[in-house]
Amino acid sequence: MASAQRRTEAYHSLLSRLADARTQTDQLFAFVKPGCLYERPIPERHRIVFYLGHLEAFDWNLLRDRLPGLAPFNKHFDNLFAFGIDPVDDGLPADQPEDWPSIAEVARYNHRLREALDGALRSDGLFKSVANGHNRDTSIDVLLNVTIEHRLMHAETLAYMWHQLPYEQKIAQSQLQASGGIGETRSAIEIPAGAATLGASHSGSAFGWDNEYNQHVVEVPSFEIDADKVTNGEFLQFMAEGGYENPAFWSNDGWKWKTESNIFHPVFWRWAGDAWRYRGMFEELPLPLDWPVYGSYAEAGAYARWAGKKLPTEEQWHRAALGTPNPSEQFHSSENQISAPNPDGNFDFLRWDPAPVSAYPRNQSSFGVRGCIGNGWEWTSSVFKPFSGFQPFPFYPGYSANFFDGRHYVLKGGSARTARCMLRPSFRNWFQPHYQYVYAAFRCVSD
Repeated sequence: MASAQRRTEAYHSLLSRLADARTQTDQLFAFVKPGCLYERPIPERHRIVFYLGHLEAFDWNLLRDRLPGLAPFNKHFDNLFAFGIDPVDDGLPADQPEDWPSIAEVARYNHRLREALDGALRSDGLFKSVANGHNRDTSIDVLLNVTIEHRLMHAETLAYMWHQLPYEQKIAQSQLQASGGIGETRSAIEIPAGAATLGASHSGSAFGWDNEYNQHVVEVPSFEIDADKVTNGEFLQFMAEGGYENPAFWSNDGWKWKTESNIFHPVFWRWAGDAWRYRGMFEELPLPLDWPVYGSYAEAGAYARWAGKKLPTEEQWHRAALGTPNPSEQFHSSENQISAPNPDGNFDFLRWDPAPVSAYPRNQSSFGVRGCIGNGWEWTSSVFKPFSGFQPFPFYPGYSANFFDGRHYVLKGGSARTARCMLRPSFRNWFQPHYQYVYAAFRCVSD
């Protein structure tokens, strides 16, 4: 009886988390003025209207055939809103607003999907099946975690798109003040040789995506790492010394992209005639020198070469952020949440913009590396590839495998718009090297 009650309570918790995730994305779409839902704020992405339908269509396509009593009623929309776009270098989407359904049609489709799914998910029969432990084969708990985290991922990546919308096309929202200041100068920190645990264990009860498995331990030689993320002020010095004009600092591929695309500053910066200004989510402001700089992998790599350093590997990031001088590690994934001695920081939708790198002094590793969790994903030099023993999700085989192409790099740590459940140490984010719009920061290492 107790086991049945625990299973039922866990299932109720998943349904509650799904409702919360829906609230996050519903609020996001409400910030875009109605006449602007056909805009394409990032050229490489779909128009906003696609994502309005995609979040519901994804849940429907994933769960429809795995829940009783559901049948398709609009196969065209099911297919139209099924797949997004991965930014590529070989052409931009060319569709026009008139190629998409009306907002009213999408809203009716979404309402009908939610109504049907919620009816099936909350049916007496399914609750009884969950309580009796008969859902093991269908893994409804895994599928619900997928729908929740997929939606929360979009709650972040949609923020990247909203960030590029003109201010007059969105409704401004308040945000917590960013505390802190420039803070004391922090030198590089020496990380002694030791073990780093990567990935998730199948023996654990917490959810993980297919690319998070299998858990393994790597021995990492000693290295030095920046105590803080690189700031706008530090990146400004790189620019002042010709960082965007000197090909010696860039990879061949990065220089080609920078030159052909006429890239000469971070996408969140704007030259105002006599000074740089920062494009915040809802307002433009003087460049905050103590905020982490956001940029592409190519730009981060160029800065690192200029500084005579490198970007850390995924293993080095884990060692610096999560390791300790003894064999234990500082962070543990439990109940799908991060549990750290001092978990304060700019994450879990706390702010719309970054905060000073010194704003959360308790957010540091046992070695004193500050701000690894939140306030901007951190680029690593590791190509996104499977761990040994990788097995794709049978219900979503392309989630990770489609991106094991040598063209994507791993990011770790999370940003202000990263949900708490995805701050677990095993979670891996990835993007292509020329995509500037991610809330992606970095820090440098040297041997």
